[in-house]
Amino acid sequence: MAKQSADAAVALGRPRGFDPDAALRVAIEVFWQRGYQATSLDDLNHAMGVSRSSFYACFGSKHAVLMAAVRLYADERFAALTEQATTHADPRAAVQTMLAAIAEVDGGTRGCLFVNAIAELAPGDAELVAFAQAHTRRVGALMAAALVRAGCSEAQAAPRAAAVLALAMGVTTLRKTGVRAPELRSLLAQADHLLALKPTA
Repeated sequence: MAKQSADAAVALGRPRGFDPDAALRVAIEVFWQRGYQATSLDDLNHAMGVSRSSFYACFGSKHAVLMAAVRLYADERFAALTEQATTHADPRAAVQTMLAAIAEVDGGTRGCLFVNAIAELAPGDAELVAFAQAHTRRVGALMAAALVRAGCSEAQAAPRAAAVLALAMGVTTLRKTGVRAPELRSLLAQADHLLALKPTA
């Protein structure tokens, strides 16, 4: 996703009027930079270039904007992961590529918008938790299907996919704390042990 600044997006968007899709992408950047609780409604209105009345008419609430932002972010990431899973000749390598895309060890200390939102608001936000569970399941199923294509049994594929996904999401959290990329790569490499397809005793 292009990391366009909120101010630049507003400067370009105001002359053409209110564009809900463009405004939502600005909201993604604002939430990503500041988090949910630290972002005020005024922050969103200013960054998105909309009045409060237009904001409420289009989105309804600050939380509704967050959910729309997280869904858009997660859906676009899932579409990219699906492409990686289906176009890679080697299914096991496809899983490794997906893990690298999720962990994004060179992505800096902002972390992942999806993981950040969960860490900040779960378990108190039931709607976010339900979406997070559904998104995690679909990504896990995508990885498990790739492992089955690579020769892993269905019984082994699901738990292994869940384990490596948990590792990748953990790496994104460590990245947010400032752990350097070489160490993160070393941690992510531990997924290779879980991706071994020989049955365990």
